[in-house]
Amino acid sequence: MVEPPAPGAPAGLLARTVRSLRHPNYRRYLGGHALSIVGTWMQRVAQDWLVLELTGDPVAVGTALALQFLPMLLLGVWGGVLVDRLDRWKLLVATQAASAVLAGVLAVTTLLGATTLGLVYVMAALLGLVTVVDSPARHTFVTDLVPPGDYVNAQALNSTIHNTGRLVGPAVAGLVIAAAGAGEAFALNAISFAAVLVGLARIDRSALHRTVKAGSGRGQAMAGLRYAWGHRELRACLLLVAVVSLFSQNFRVVLPVTAAEVLSGDAATYGYLTSALGLGAVLGAVGAASSVTVTGRRLFACTLALGATNLLMALAGQLAFALAGLVAVGVANIAFNTMARSLLQLRSAPEMQGRVMALHGLLNLGTTPLGGPLLGWVCAVAGSAWGFVVAGGAALLAAAVVARRLLT
Repeated sequence: MVEPPAPGAPAGLLARTVRSLRHPNYRRYLGGHALSIVGTWMQRVAQDWLVLELTGDPVAVGTALALQFLPMLLLGVWGGVLVDRLDRWKLLVATQAASAVLAGVLAVTTLLGATTLGLVYVMAALLGLVTVVDSPARHTFVTDLVPPGDYVNAQALNSTIHNTGRLVGPAVAGLVIAAAGAGEAFALNAISFAAVLVGLARIDRSALHRTVKAGSGRGQAMAGLRYAWGHRELRACLLLVAVVSLFSQNFRVVLPVTAAEVLSGDAATYGYLTSALGLGAVLGAVGAASSVTVTGRRLFACTLALGATNLLMALAGQLAFALAGLVAVGVANIAFNTMARSLLQLRSAPEMQGRVMALHGLLNLGTTPLGGPLLGWVCAVAGSAWGFVVAGGAALLAAAVVARRLLT
């Protein structure tokens, strides 16, 4: 299926790649988000490395990651109900401000030497509660900023910014942690939220594309589940998202172990590995941004690529090989994520988008509480190479299961 471009969309390759920037509100939002996401990735690296320093246990890293995403697993669908009912702009202002406060608490306690593993666990769980609403609100807010013909492009540009942050943030975090400690990285993240809040404040709310809002009443969460299950293509897409998220995207568990045990590195090495993954994601997102085609076949191909590149990473024993392999993984990973999110949004009725994207968030983020400790256990018992084998094999198996639904 080829989605029609938005009215007045530019024709050239470069112009088509950045066409969503024609919309002033989208530019304002993306500008603030671009600065904030660097801080977010700094915190992610700092949290993982801090837990590893406190415990020396990869299972503990996976547990902290699990606690951060457990609320999405338990409450994600209800977060989507709120997004379908309420003003997404107001929800985003609230969630971004709350995230800034949580980052500030971690910064202060770490700088004072008062951080414990238990405190990190609590802060991770609280951030997870914020994510229950923030994740579907961010993804569906795109539909308020641009017309349907630019959904794919806007999602891809969001991914480009997100993964540029993944490229820059971890590298900076590794240097900051090595020079001053994790507390400074948390502090920089807390400050970075000012950028996205300013961007949201500058948005012309009268020019937002208003989507149909769901009414109040009981049973709306179940209605969203029935809607997604009854749609063949949505069901296949969500199954792929579930398996890939569970087994194939727990990089924050596998990469610290790869850096420390396989490559005999430190926090800076972990930062470089995550940055390589981010570089690949940026390249993949730029490619996706020029596309207006969303099909089940393309999603199937992206899943195969993600599985194959994870299997190649199992062979990485040298830093250069690992960096090159992670660039390839990043390209495949962002292509899969962009295609899945775009397909879900374009195939969903407007009044169901929040709940469908909440299901995506539940499966994308909420399965991490299961996959994180599992991959941590695999890495602890058999090494990080087997973590990549599990990741790649699961993606390929899932693609085989849904092949008929996506290819016909």
